Amino acid sequence: VLYMYLWTDFGSLTGLGFCYSITKGPENATVLAGSEARFNCTVSAGWKVIIWLFQGSPVLTVLSSQGSVETTERFTSRNYSTGDEFTSELIIHNTQLSDTGRIKCSIQQPSQNNFAFLSVQVNGSLLIKNSTLTVKDNQTIEIVCEALGWAPAPDIAWMTNDSLVDKSSYVTQQSPGSHGLHNALSTLTLTPRDTEVLTCLADIEALPSPQNASVTLIFDNS
Repeated sequence: VLYMYLWTDFGSLTGLGFCYSITKGPENATVLAGSEARFNCTVSAGWKVIIWLFQGSPVLTVLSSQGSVETTERFTSRNYSTGDEFTSELIIHNTQLSDTGRIKCSIQQPSQNNFAFLSVQVNGSLLIKNSTLTVKDNQTIEIVCEALGWAPAPDIAWMTNDSLVDKSSYVTQQSPGSHGLHNALSTLTLTPRDTEVLTCLADIEALPSPQNASVTLIFDNS
């Protein structure tokens, strides 16, 4: 009888300990190298500990009794309370390409781990060697746009004045660069009929707007 009583009492205490949960876990993030990455983990009332793991290793702990325990300047946090819920925000500073990987929020409960993926991208250089170019009537030319040191390899598009150029007019080749980066070379072939501005656009997900490089074609019909 005593054994049953102790077991029942222990079971009820254990049950009380497991009444909190992660109500909203971190979400995937794509950022540019050198910037901050932020992840939120929201837990219900009664939580005791939140552990943030980065690529499988613990990097920051939050205790309900004393707040955040930060051991490195690269990983810091901000904490928010709303009603009965508590949110821990993990901030990763000065992200690098090698930081790409999994983020985990754990409250040390069975089946209470939430995962997100951090993707760090690199904004490389973009160049058209000529800023101006003079062309004659019925002259077919090639304009080369070079993207160096990107991750991942950028999507390349061309514009003439304010209109997109048909994809059949240019060819883009990608090649591996150094240190895990990628290069792209895009060649546009056209026969100008008038003076126009050609713009090469390079885009990756983390860029708010594509990087661009332009060349002015001066049409000489003399």
